[in-house]
Amino acid sequence: MGAANKVPGVSGGIVAFVAGFYEELIYSLQKINPKAFFILFRRGWGAFYRYTNGRFLLLLFLGVIISYFSVSLILDYFIKNFEMQVMGVFFGMILASLYFVFFQVEKWNLKNLVFFFLGLSAGLLIMFSKPSSENDALWFVLFCGIISVSGMTLPGLSGSFLLLLLGNYTLLLVDAVNAIYFSIKDLMQLNYEFINDPNRMKLLQISAVFTLGSIAGLVLFSNLLSFVLKNFKQVTLASIIGFIAGSLGVIWPWRNEVYQKNALGTIELNVVGSPIVADYEYYLPDFLDSQFCFISLFIILGILIVTLLERYGVQKK
Repeated sequence: MGAANKVPGVSGGIVAFVAGFYEELIYSLQKINPKAFFILFRRGWGAFYRYTNGRFLLLLFLGVIISYFSVSLILDYFIKNFEMQVMGVFFGMILASLYFVFFQVEKWNLKNLVFFFLGLSAGLLIMFSKPSSENDALWFVLFCGIISVSGMTLPGLSGSFLLLLLGNYTLLLVDAVNAIYFSIKDLMQLNYEFINDPNRMKLLQISAVFTLGSIAGLVLFSNLLSFVLKNFKQVTLASIIGFIAGSLGVIWPWRNEVYQKNALGTIELNVVGSPIVADYEYYLPDFLDSQFCFISLFIILGILIVTLLERYGVQKK
C-alpha cells in the first residue's frame, strides 16, 4: 500500500480492497477516536490495543513506513528511468482491480448505475484537471496531508495524483521523504551537519506538518467511510468502480512530461533542484511497434499481480 500510494493514479486503497482487508482497514481506523484514548488512560495500553485492532494497524503502518524508505526509493528510481514500464504495470493492476471490484456489487439496478456514473464523472473530472504550481506554505502542506490519505481509504481515488494536481507531489512524496531518509542515515552515522542545511531543515519541517495533516485526514475519512459502508455499501461500491474507471487514463503508460516554465520560458525547479511537472501529454501507441508489445507485457504483469492478490484475499476469507 505504501508503494502504491506514491504512484500518481494508483490508490493504495485498491490493494486493500482486492486483497480482502479493506473493510477491516476502515473499521479499525474508525476505532481511533476519543473513546479509544479514554480507554488508554483509564484501562491501559492492552485494552487500547485490543479496542483499536492494534495488531492489524501496527503491521499495516509498519509496512507502509518501511515501504516509504525502501520500496518507495526503489520505485522513485524506476519511475525516473523506466517510467513507461512502471506505468504499464500499474495500468494493468488498475484494469484487473476494476474487473474484480465490479463483481462486488450484488445487483446493478438504476440506483447503483446512477452512483457509478457519478463516480465516473468525478474520476474524469480529476483526470482532466490541470496541476497547480508547487506551494510550500505550511497551511497548504497541512491541507495536502489531509487530502493525500484519500488514496489509502478510498479505492480509485489516488491521493498521490491529487497531490500532483495540487502541485506538491514531488515536494511531499519525493523530496520530503528522501530528506527524512537521509537525515535518519546521517543521525545513525552521528553526522549532524544537515542541521545547518536550510533546504534539508525546511523539508523536515514540511514533512512534520504533512504527517500531522495525514493523521487528521485518516481519522476524518475513516469515520466518514465507516458510516457510508455500514449504511450504503452497494452504492459506495458502485461509486468506487466509477472512480477507478474514470481515473484509469491518469496512469496511461504512453505519455510525456510537460515541465512548468516561468515567463522567460525557463523550466522551473523546486527547492532541491528537480524540474516541476506541470502536466502530461498522452498519446496513442503504434500497435505494430515492438515497444507496444514490450509495454503490453508489463500491463499483463500488473494484471497477474492483482489476480494473485485477489486469490490470496479469497483464501484469507
